[in-house]
Parts: sequence; C-alpha cells; structure tokens
Amino acid sequence: HVQLVESGGGSVQSGGSLRLSCAASGYTYSRACMGWFRQAPGKEREGVAVIDGDGNTRYADSVKGRFTISQDNGKNTVYLQMNGLKPEDEAMYFCAGKPLDCSGAWTSGNAYKHWGQGTQVTVSS
Repeated sequence: HVQLVESGGGSVQSGGSLRLSCAASGYTYSRACMGWFRQAPGKEREGVAVIDGDGNTRYADSVKGRFTISQDNGKNTVYLQMNGLKPEDEAMYFCAGKPLDCSGAWTSGNAYKHWGQGTQVTVSS
C-alpha cells in the first residue's frame, strides 16, 4: 500500500521561501516519477515539477528559476524548494507518483497513480 505524505506548507509573504517534503512509503517500483502538482480554488490542477529516479527534472514555465525539486532516495523523500514566492503560487500542493519515468505528458495528473493529501501554501502580497 503506497502512501505519500506531504509537509512543509504554510503562510509566507511575497518573495519568501518554503520547502515542501513528500515522504513515500510502500513503494515497490524499481523506477518511478515523483512530482508536485498544485490547485488553487476555481482553477485547474497544474503540474509544478517532477523528478525521476536518475534525477532528471522537469518544471512548469511559471516556476522555472524559482522552484527546485530534489530527492533523497535513502529517505524515500521528495522535496520542493520554493523561493521568490508570489501570490499566484498560492494553492494546495499535492505530491504524486507513478511508475517508470517522467517522459511524455508529465503535467497530466491522470497519469499519476498515487497522491498525497495535500499541503496548503498561502502567499500574501
């Protein structure tokens, strides 16, 4: 039984930083794509960043240069370092995972088999 548990959300002022963590357990895949999605009220779910087992990463254009995704395989944890936060980054952030790699339409949430419960990020201007 795969579980993804997010933590690290909170409230910050515009320009501030937060680091989200996603702890995975029960994973049996030899290769996997892990990533972060977000959804603001009234908006569609958006792919933010993903990372595969080799450390290859992909980012949404809206966060490139500000967000960094990383992983600690020994701890089965994926991180999202968010710097230069803007009010438009405010959303519920979800960790997601799927087998194999992050190729193809990585921003399509439908491709991800496992999801966390989400952690709220609030950015005040």
